[in-house]
Amino acid sequence: MSDPVIPLVTTDPALETTRRYLPWVVAVALFMQQLDGTIVNTAVPTIAASLKVTPLSLKSVLTSYTIAIAVFIPLSGWLADHFGTKRVFGFAIAMFTLGSLACGISLNLPMLVASRVMQGIGAAFMMPVGRIALLRTFPKSGILRAMNFVIIPALLGPLLGPLMGGVIVHVLPWRWIFLINLPFGILGLWLMRRYMPDHRGKVSEPLDTWGFILFGAGIALLSWVLEIFGEHRMNTVWVGGFALLSFALLGGYAWHARRVSDPLLAVSLFKIRTFRVSVAGGFVTRLGISGMPFLLPLLYQLGMGFQPWQAGLLVMPQALAAIGMKLLVERILARFGHKKVLVANTLVIGLMISAFSQVGPGTPVWVILLFSFMQGSVSALQFTAMNTLAYADTTDEQASDASTIASTGQQLSISFGIAFASLVTAWFLGGIERSDPAALIPALHRAYLLLGAVSIVSAVTFLTLKRNDGADVSGHVEATEE
Repeated sequence: MSDPVIPLVTTDPALETTRRYLPWVVAVALFMQQLDGTIVNTAVPTIAASLKVTPLSLKSVLTSYTIAIAVFIPLSGWLADHFGTKRVFGFAIAMFTLGSLACGISLNLPMLVASRVMQGIGAAFMMPVGRIALLRTFPKSGILRAMNFVIIPALLGPLLGPLMGGVIVHVLPWRWIFLINLPFGILGLWLMRRYMPDHRGKVSEPLDTWGFILFGAGIALLSWVLEIFGEHRMNTVWVGGFALLSFALLGGYAWHARRVSDPLLAVSLFKIRTFRVSVAGGFVTRLGISGMPFLLPLLYQLGMGFQPWQAGLLVMPQALAAIGMKLLVERILARFGHKKVLVANTLVIGLMISAFSQVGPGTPVWVILLFSFMQGSVSALQFTAMNTLAYADTTDEQASDASTIASTGQQLSISFGIAFASLVTAWFLGGIERSDPAALIPALHRAYLLLGAVSIVSAVTFLTLKRNDGADVSGHVEATEE
């Protein structure tokens, strides 16, 4: 893999060294985070059996992690500006590593969920702060290449995770799927100390404490409502009341944010069209994509009878295809531009998710591998296009706020996507036993169709882009403008 050399002349040796190694620092952290997520997905049935709970109940292990990320991400920009990117990034890696250790020694589901929250707090700061460091180190013309470089080694996590998770739960106690993070955490801390720059912003206002309370409580409560609605039998009135309370808290934050000079999340950034479309469109698109890593192991292992390591092999082509696509994405965006790519690719994503409704007992393995490879390709292209579009028209001064909001939206969509996927699957199952393949497979097929439809609908948001939106990042410029 070549160095992420950015076409910018500099005579500062320290800056040149930072630009050379900073993408590796961020990539190691992201690799650790992605490896953890994909290993857990593959091991869900095994962990459920060990803890004596139903597989769909294990979504609390996944959603607690993503909810913690979504709740604490809004603090990342302010903390980075106030304490510096180096200190906050180091804290994030240390917290994630200690959380992994706690997961590995958990004795029951509540302990595991609490440990996942600890991991989530660390993960909440890793990628946003790493992205802030990249945005403040590289020029805008080099952001696409730098971020693309960061993603490529990080995709080794999804590539190795499913297989490693399957092998580990097959030959070792499932706890090793978390303990394997420890050496990567130590490596990340060493790289951070040597190569992470200590960027700080102008902090003239104290932390928006009320904003954090309103937003965090609203998001956590809403995610919890989605979880209990699909898994537990609670009075509908109570569920509706909690849902209304969560919306009230989030509405209270929106009201609060317009009345303070320095809100937790700078909602004024949504006035920028490219940023608004990237975050809003990306949120809806990720709802469908994010539910698949949770549902596919259920189909392969419980529905089709594959062993965990075999299920891991079936999803490996997604990561291989994603790595290959990352090598082409710069050329694709330069040739067609963000608007054409996002509109067309979103439609293809929806169709690919829906295609898994045709997978079941008797489906040739090569067909499953082909579907997996195609989904990995289009998902990688989509994520890179959406992520880089968010920073196309923001200034260096807006880097912290933009990274914070974009990361918050991404994690919320992941959390909601998992909860939504579990919810619709439980709904399609009705009161039928969830371990019965004859009932589970049709329910999963209907869930894939619904998730695919959601992704297809999200293509509408990208139609509001103009032809040359994102040109500063992609280099694509058309002669006429809409």
